Amino acid sequence: MTATSAAPPRQLAALNPIQQLKAGHLPRRLIQLYVGLVLYGTSMGLMIQGNLGLDPWDVLHSGIIKHVPLSFGTVVILMSFIVLLAWIPLRQWPGLGTVSNAIVIGLATDLTLATVDRPDALWVRILFMLAGVVVNALAGALYIGAQFGPGPRDGLMTGLVRRTGLSIRLVRTTIEITVVAIGFALGGVIGVGTVLYALSIGPLLHWMLPIFTVRLKPQAD
Repeated sequence: MTATSAAPPRQLAALNPIQQLKAGHLPRRLIQLYVGLVLYGTSMGLMIQGNLGLDPWDVLHSGIIKHVPLSFGTVVILMSFIVLLAWIPLRQWPGLGTVSNAIVIGLATDLTLATVDRPDALWVRILFMLAGVVVNALAGALYIGAQFGPGPRDGLMTGLVRRTGLSIRLVRTTIEITVVAIGFALGGVIGVGTVLYALSIGPLLHWMLPIFTVRLKPQAD
């Protein structure tokens, strides 16, 4: 037995909204939360402007609007509430991050689309696509790791990870591939960016999330 034991691994805590606010490191966690959300919206804007394929959830949204008289944004909102229903059996708690997800990401996406033009050069579009995927993983690790409650779709992932004991890599990749398959069946358009995102976001998030997960103080029962 060595003189100094290794630090325990950083894990996502199952906290209710009040516990999330009382879990310590509040200034750092708030900054990390909102930096992550802004970067998440920026990454979505880059993928859209790259025009080489939507991320899996947006493939699903684009497929749904072909069958219902609703706008893209309305479908995104409705899907968020549907996904939140899946949190109930997973005992996944919402929080400040869950609410902020729906507001800040949309604003950051719109700002990116308004300030970043769609490039003509293929190599720049490829760069946008690659940057979008990597920045999206970093952003997800930042805001999920702040432990204020994930967004509806990421909460589905973290809830399944906690309940099944499977890896983030496996759960996230399975969700993304399933969503793409359903979206494509409904008529959603996919591209090389969609495939790259679906196959790489799970491993990237699996690697980054432990780095940015804030270790919280123990909560009383």
